[in-house]
Amino acid sequence: MLLESHPEKSVIRLQLKQNVVIKELTEAEMGELEARLEIVDCQKRDTLLRQGVREMGQYFILEGVLKRVVSNKAAKEMILRFTQEGEIETSYAASRLGTPTPYSIVAVTKARVARLPLREWVAFVERHPHVKAAFEYEVMQLMSEIMAHTITLHLLDAPGRVHRFMRKHAELFERLPKKELASYLNISAETLSRLKHQGKI
Repeated sequence: MLLESHPEKSVIRLQLKQNVVIKELTEAEMGELEARLEIVDCQKRDTLLRQGVREMGQYFILEGVLKRVVSNKAAKEMILRFTQEGEIETSYAASRLGTPTPYSIVAVTKARVARLPLREWVAFVERHPHVKAAFEYEVMQLMSEIMAHTITLHLLDAPGRVHRFMRKHAELFERLPKKELASYLNISAETLSRLKHQGKI
């Protein structure tokens, strides 16, 4: 449903103004963007973007938690990152490189997002250089975060990985299903539970 016709549009507009990328938009710029936004309600495990497609999107998370995940032909998955309210998800890098999106975006919890086709978002930021600068900075931050996580998986033991996550993402620790968190940290749910009971985390 388009934002303009959504029954909760007043609340959604307030949520959008808290988003890390678009919170500095003027009223006119926000109005221009809002006219293009579709509001999508997701159930747990709903897929917003499927790995390997070229029909890409830009997402502003309003409620809930999403994950960026890659999988192989054997259906083995690796979670690259989690995203929550006030943050974004995007396939901008793949679009710029001219490649299919290399990951899926999936709801971890019940969620609500505002989205628009990536080509429309790119056209919007090209018209507003200060928004483009904030957006590209956030994209670089996301890529840096994913790189740091990958290094962590190789260099830290299981307790170290958990401690780092708790330090970096304390607000997510209690919200995430333990199976999802364990998968992200590349440990078993049983190991995560054992570490908790032993008082090591």
